[in-house]
Amino acid sequence: MTPLPSEADPAALPAAARRAPTAPRRGRDRRARVVPPPPGRARITGEAPHAAVIGGGIAGLAAATGLAERGVRVTLYEREPGLGGRLAGRTVRLADGSAATMTRGFHAFFRQYYNLRGLLRRADPALAALTGLPDYPLRHSSGLQDSFAHVPRTPPWSALGFAALSPTFTLREMARMNPRAALPLLDVRTPDVYERLDGVSARRLLDRIRFPEAAHHLAFEVFSRSFFADPAELSAAEMALMFHIYFLGSSEGLLFDVPGEPFPQALWEPLGRYLTGHGVALRTGCAVESVEPGPRGAGVTVRGGHGTARHDAAVLALDVTGLRRVVAASPGLGDQEWRERMLRLRTAPPFLVSRLWLDRPVAPDRPGFLGTSGFGPLDNVSVLERWEGEAARWASRNGGSVVELHAYALGTDTARQAQQDRLIGQLQRVYPETGEAKALDAQHEWHADCPLFPVGGYHDRPTVRTPDPAVTVAGDLVRTGLPVALMERAATTGFLAANTLLERWGVRGQTLWTVPDRGRSAVLRGLARLLGT
Repeated sequence: MTPLPSEADPAALPAAARRAPTAPRRGRDRRARVVPPPPGRARITGEAPHAAVIGGGIAGLAAATGLAERGVRVTLYEREPGLGGRLAGRTVRLADGSAATMTRGFHAFFRQYYNLRGLLRRADPALAALTGLPDYPLRHSSGLQDSFAHVPRTPPWSALGFAALSPTFTLREMARMNPRAALPLLDVRTPDVYERLDGVSARRLLDRIRFPEAAHHLAFEVFSRSFFADPAELSAAEMALMFHIYFLGSSEGLLFDVPGEPFPQALWEPLGRYLTGHGVALRTGCAVESVEPGPRGAGVTVRGGHGTARHDAAVLALDVTGLRRVVAASPGLGDQEWRERMLRLRTAPPFLVSRLWLDRPVAPDRPGFLGTSGFGPLDNVSVLERWEGEAARWASRNGGSVVELHAYALGTDTARQAQQDRLIGQLQRVYPETGEAKALDAQHEWHADCPLFPVGGYHDRPTVRTPDPAVTVAGDLVRTGLPVALMERAATTGFLAANTLLERWGVRGQTLWTVPDRGRSAVLRGLARLLGT
């Protein structure tokens, strides 16, 4: 079996990592696409250039990895105290005196996240820090439930199997569907899907298809809200790409892995040690305020809390707010058209993560993760002790449960305390036994820093390349022309940003993998083109 090219070369790993047992490096999808880098030599020769990576989230960590492994001197600047970006964590002291790690909550590490998983293998070759959940269940307030545990993974049997097993797809309602309107979901080609569907909202596309109402709410709205936006605001192109990546275009399936300990301990601290072992200077707690490129790509000047530093190149691995802030403070960065596009970028509406340390356990048959619809603002529930060691140890000591609630795309017209109370009330509808439980402690995280992918917004988003040859951009807001999204888009663009800089120095960068870049059926692709969808 050919090893997955997105993994580290064995020679680049520490000796201990090379000796560690490894899981298969390749996914099960034999149609997965290889994305080779530009040609070049294996490593930097002579005096090594010095690159600044600004942002220590997934994109910045991938960029730093891609550069450092090939001999570039790297300084990574992160304004927060720890690595991980939006998947970082902080220590909180609970009422019982014990310490806990509070994060922004549940994230699914899907099997088709080839490049993210390749990044994590640098420090954990066997991906031992991840554990698989047995199902991806969904529940509607009407009582209908869906599951992906027994759905075939390979298209088109995945779609047919889901429809056959789901109670939301009755024969009568399926007869009302508009199959012609659904063809774009079966013929996703990147980046063409944005030309065809970016001007339409996700909700409008679903209305055209006339999916059964229950399926519309239970399955498709749950998926679209994973982009932290209401389907009425989300680009239909982004939703169609999501269906392609996770369901209709990949045979990796919809089951996923989660870290067995909180993000910092499981993922970012080991990866940080890997990077320092490759000479990367990690400057956490160090915000960058501005980036000024030199003439004709002759390096960049980075200014911030650390003072002023000169680098040969920079990767801007920032969220929307951070990128806009740096662009606004850096008048020489980019040209006018690029700067105007960056300043037009928007963030998705606020979302809430509430974590409750309950004095009694939820019912033992509750799943570790449950997606919900029709329960007011509640989008999903996690019972953390089902998979996370820290939560399991607390639950064992106290005889309780650690439950996490997510609410996406919230309005700004309701007081936060009222939203938090409402979310807990919906938990008691979903899991009635929690109505008798007392919260020994509670932590609430409010954020509004995820990128919004609005209708018609694709061309405003940055690409990896900028008007300044020495400056690249990475992150889940970046458009690439590749079928990637969410955390996998962050990791992929981080490696692409590193590859772009390495190409300037004549060095071959990271080989990447993606799910297939078009629909799996030539017949359906031809039919969609024939009908002009």
